[in-house]
Amino acid sequence: MYGTESYGTNQYAVNNTQDEIIPSNYKNNLIGNVHKIYRQDKWLNTIYKSAGIDLDSLGGNIQDLINQLNPSTATWGLNIWENELKINTDINKSYEERREVIEARLRGYGTTTKKMIENTAEAFSGGECNVIEHPENYSFTVQFVGVLGIPKNLEAFKEMLEIIKPAHLAYDFKYTYTIWDFIKNKPKTWDNIKTNTWDGLKVFSDN
Repeated sequence: MYGTESYGTNQYAVNNTQDEIIPSNYKNNLIGNVHKIYRQDKWLNTIYKSAGIDLDSLGGNIQDLINQLNPSTATWGLNIWENELKINTDINKSYEERREVIEARLRGYGTTTKKMIENTAEAFSGGECNVIEHPENYSFTVQFVGVLGIPKNLEAFKEMLEIIKPAHLAYDFKYTYTIWDFIKNKPKTWDNIKTNTWDGLKVFSDN
């Protein structure tokens, strides 16, 4: 991007200013502060209207700037977070995926513990995770409990895990799938089940 941002660090064709500006009616607020005689003056109304539009825009820009201070709401500011945390910027990823990496990196600072790895896994998967330690084998298992199937951002989680885990520890993953008895006991959902694929059934839920 031409200007203060590095070329290629913002997503193409995405509005990098405020996502939505909510009109705050600054014009009426300005007019309401003057004597009623002046409220009917068309020239003052024109001035206040123009000033109100600028103030609305300013209010939206301020809120947009505030949004960048939190990775969960940041948009164009994500690359600043990524630069600070030494994360490679990938504009092909969605805002959600980039936020997951940033939040996981923030959770991963400090001494690596079982809880830290669980928190990092949950940041990526969006569901509950357990870490099962195998000290005799110098390894551990990350079990995804709160999400069915393989988490969509697993590769990014692997990259983060390599950064935060002790180098001598190996690891593997355990996923949660739908069991056949669960499906058999849901007769009301059979119409949905019989048109599904095998891969779809493995992560089936009637919630």
